[in-house]
Amino acid sequence: MENYKELEKKLSHSFKNAWEELKEGEMEEVFVYGELYKKFLDTGKTERECVDDIILRAEKKGFVNINELLNGNKKIKTGMKIYANNKGKSIILFVIGKESIDKGMNIVGGHIDSPRIDLKPFPLYEDSEMTFLKTHYYGGIKKYQWVSMPLSMHGVLINKNGEKINISIGEDINDPVFFITDLLPHLAKDQNQKKLNEGITGEGLNILFGNIPFGDKDIKEKVKLNTLKLLNEKYGIVEEDFTTAEIEIVPAEKARDVGIDRSMISAYGHDDRVCSFAGSKAILEIETPTKTAVGMFMDKEEVGSMGNTGSESKYFENIVAELIALQDSNYSDLLVRRSFMNTKVLSADVCAGFDPNFPEAYDKRNSGMISHGVQLVKYTGSRGKGGCNDANAEYASEVRNIFTKNGVVWQTGELGKVDQGGGGTIAYILANAGAEVIDCGVPMLSMHAPYELVSKVDAYMTYKAYKAFINR
Repeated sequence: MENYKELEKKLSHSFKNAWEELKEGEMEEVFVYGELYKKFLDTGKTERECVDDIILRAEKKGFVNINELLNGNKKIKTGMKIYANNKGKSIILFVIGKESIDKGMNIVGGHIDSPRIDLKPFPLYEDSEMTFLKTHYYGGIKKYQWVSMPLSMHGVLINKNGEKINISIGEDINDPVFFITDLLPHLAKDQNQKKLNEGITGEGLNILFGNIPFGDKDIKEKVKLNTLKLLNEKYGIVEEDFTTAEIEIVPAEKARDVGIDRSMISAYGHDDRVCSFAGSKAILEIETPTKTAVGMFMDKEEVGSMGNTGSESKYFENIVAELIALQDSNYSDLLVRRSFMNTKVLSADVCAGFDPNFPEAYDKRNSGMISHGVQLVKYTGSRGKGGCNDANAEYASEVRNIFTKNGVVWQTGELGKVDQGGGGTIAYILANAGAEVIDCGVPMLSMHAPYELVSKVDAYMTYKAYKAFINR
């Protein structure tokens, strides 16, 4: 008669702690990977900065701008490495496979925008002899988390001469930082009676920007004028330049190790740069895959993926069409459609890890656990899977087998209890074009907070999973 313990081992399943499953030498790799990832986070506080970083790393690996191929009408061949830069705010990497592109692609698709605070078009004003900047938050944030903390400013302005002026203030230790004030507890009787999401309002997220007045008694708004004078001296800009600018306010602190064992990382922008870094590093290490390997690192996911740099745009489809035309002289639109129908995708986005401080929000049995490896999410959506892509059993099983075969520690999970809330990713977009898609990313804590938390071993396993998936 079969031993009960052997039978239990044979029939039941539990997800493993990834730290305990590391192979010889992998512990060191996890921590080396963590340092590389932290550098990426500190360099890329905005989607534009992430694109710049990815292009820099890609060109060192031999990737060429697709415009060079299009301008020369050059044919593409197996192993060719190409990048397509979409307006400096999203980027797509290709490694051309042995099979023609119409046979399908293996795609890892993430996003590089993160929840933040943007300046309004006419932001600067003076009140009570202080200058402030009016803002409009971007993406799903808890507004009360953004007050009373050091903030930095990043972005671009275009002056009247058409010159682009890049701004980054608050990242260097010698830079000033910025601040959103909160009400002191001694006077917060009325504020404390409000609901959590009403204590700080969107219109109350005003950036404290300056306090020294201009030395002229006849000037009505002396502090504002002095602020404009300093901006003009340093950057050569005037107030009107703000009306067409793209300025983002983000947390100023660097990525930091968390825990006495340094097992985790606290940083701004893990969502979704932890997956995008893993995807970009993976594809930069690919040489000659069977199918064309693709890394998509997109903008605008946090506000619905709309716009010409988001995943809903035709940009990716257009680039694929251009590549097929360079590969096949008998180009037709049908080849593009076939390509998408034959494509397989990992939608690379973060997942909600179980937080024992808030167990009431989760179904623990069906939640991802920190340090249990990369997480497969069969469906997202909300309240009855509304708005989701629901991966079919055949494809989910295929991905599971790829991970298992390549020593990837993985788990499954979903976004909290059924009626608690929910969310979405870019998965449905490529699925609507006919591709097989499943969500796959890093489980994390404090998602969408100014500083989020991930485990280093989960980040490493995600990179390992993406590389195994596209290198086929």
